[in-house]
Amino acid sequence: MLSWPAPLLPTLPGTGPVLKVHDTSRGEVVATSPDRTARMYVCGITPYDATHLGHAATYLAFDLINRVWRDAGHAVHYVQNVTDIDDPLLDRADRDNEDWIVLGMRETALFREDMTALRVLPPEDFVGAVESIPRIVAHIEDLLDEGLAYVLDDGTGDIYHDVAQAPGFGGESGYDEATMLRFFAERGGDPDRAGKRQPLDPMLWRGERPGEPSWPGPKGTAGRPGWHIECATIALDTIGMGFDVQGGGSDLVFPHHEYSAVHAEALTATATGVKQPFARAYVHAAMIGLDGEKMSKSRGNLVFVSRLRGDGVDPMAVRLALLSGHYRTDRAWTAGLLKVAEERLATWRRAVALDAGAPAAPLLLGLRERLADDLDSPGAIALVDAWAAQSLTGGSDTEEGAPRIVCDAVDALLGVSLQDC
Repeated sequence: MLSWPAPLLPTLPGTGPVLKVHDTSRGEVVATSPDRTARMYVCGITPYDATHLGHAATYLAFDLINRVWRDAGHAVHYVQNVTDIDDPLLDRADRDNEDWIVLGMRETALFREDMTALRVLPPEDFVGAVESIPRIVAHIEDLLDEGLAYVLDDGTGDIYHDVAQAPGFGGESGYDEATMLRFFAERGGDPDRAGKRQPLDPMLWRGERPGEPSWPGPKGTAGRPGWHIECATIALDTIGMGFDVQGGGSDLVFPHHEYSAVHAEALTATATGVKQPFARAYVHAAMIGLDGEKMSKSRGNLVFVSRLRGDGVDPMAVRLALLSGHYRTDRAWTAGLLKVAEERLATWRRAVALDAGAPAAPLLLGLRERLADDLDSPGAIALVDAWAAQSLTGGSDTEEGAPRIVCDAVDALLGVSLQDC
């Protein structure tokens, strides 16, 4: 699957510090320790609707990780999936009397346009679930052969993972059983399904149903894959086990990230005889709300990036507005938030258009420190505000060429293009 074009990334003097992020599984901020190439997997969209601001905020958070790692001297192998076969996609296509393939392709193309406009660095591997089905099937067969998965005895052909045989189950989320059962029921799971060995067993393969697309499956059973085994397979096939950051929205902590890890860890142990961790750190972005409610498709209160762009809003103002809150803090989108961001953007652009400004070195150091400290984008933005205010008021403490360095720093680290500076 095609990714989107990469924006130019300015080279800054020196290198940034070690990145620290909050690891959900440990409940604390930890230092990342990548090899020369940092590896990150971020769960992508199910393309049945346009990119809303909740999506955008999530991908901006991991774009900051990508940028901070690169500034620290790492290459980055970034992988993102597209869940281009799933119930919500089929339901939307059926509702609108549209081909599900066409719907998925159109919304994925719009997502690429939105990411390009927001200047998000693209993944090296942008992989759809459909193109991964042969490998998914092979992995499910491995789990069946090892007795770690089972076919439901009701004639449907549905296959489940037996989580009672996964000793690390629950380690990523840290949730107790009652909490897991509640989230599983709310987020696409089927804890009350008759015939399962345990209520929390996740589906690996959905047997063929009338009117639904299907592919040749495990042991000759036609159907389509479950959600979590898709990401486990794509991650294993692209960056392997023990990668540096598994990312996504906070609603993916359970069940999606928990089960993706369980599947991948079981498959790796089966192949090597050694249990390895799926990821070194699990990083989750908070929710974006509107008028006091979580922004979601089910509530019908989404604000779309493409609609804002169509209304003439500068994507850099959208980016600044979303980065003005910390990535781990649930926050609201308001017209006032966007207005402040537009005014801030205009001020920064006036400041970097000067021939001289406040010294750039302290600002570059501060930006690096703030972003390396669990992606403190509000703190980083406040530093640029202070630099711009000092530069625009003038004074004796000015430096020729400083605005050019600041322009590059804001671009490289915050991903905000200040244009013609």
